[in-house]
Amino acid sequence: MKIVLIGATGFVGSHILTELLSRGHNVTAVARNASVLTAQPNLKIVEADIFETENLTQILKGHNVVISAYNAGWTNPYIYADFLKGSASINAAIKQVGIKRLLVVGGAGSLEISPGLQLVDTDEFPEEYKQGSLAARDALNRLREETKLDWTFVSPAQHLVPGKRTGNFRYGTDQPVFNSEGQNIISIQDLAVAIVDEIEKPKFIKKRFTVGY
Repeated sequence: MKIVLIGATGFVGSHILTELLSRGHNVTAVARNASVLTAQPNLKIVEADIFETENLTQILKGHNVVISAYNAGWTNPYIYADFLKGSASINAAIKQVGIKRLLVVGGAGSLEISPGLQLVDTDEFPEEYKQGSLAARDALNRLREETKLDWTFVSPAQHLVPGKRTGNFRYGTDQPVFNSEGQNIISIQDLAVAIVDEIEKPKFIKKRFTVGY
C-alpha cells in the first residue's frame, strides 16, 4: 500500500513508521520537523504544516491510506484548538483528494469506565492531559458524523509504555481493556502492531477500537 503517515516523528508515529516499513509498505512520512528522520527504502520524507490544507492535499495525492498520529503538543497552551484545527485540515485534504481510508490515533480519555462516564471526566484524570484528551474526544465525535470517509479511531490504553513487540493483546471498543491485575496497559510497539493490522485487514470501519493486555 501507499500510505501517508502524519506525525511520523512522534512517540506513537515513530513506532507506526517502523512497523509499516518492516512490513514492506510504501510510506510518505509527514512531520513538522522531518530532519530527525533517516532515509530508508520505501520511505519518502516530507516536512509540512498540516494547517496548510492545500499543500497537504498535494502531498496526499497518489496514496491509498492516511494514518494520522498528529499531536498538537502536550505543552501547547492551545492544544485543544490546534488539535481540532489540524484534524479538520487533514480530513478536508483527504476528501479533496478522494482517499477513503483514514485511521486516527486518539487518546484513552474518551474510553468509558462505566455507562456515561469517560476517563477524561473523572477527578483522577491528569490535568496536564485533559485539554488534549477533550480535543481527541471531540474529534472522534466529529468522525462519527462523517459519511465520506472509511475512518477508524484508535484509543491507546491509558498506560502507553515503551516495551516489547509481542503481537499478543486483546481488543476492545469503547471500554478499556484491563489485565488480570486491573491495569489498562499496552506497549507502544504492540499498539503499532494493532494499527498496521487494522490497515492491512480492517475490522473497525467507522468504529473506534482500543487494545490492552
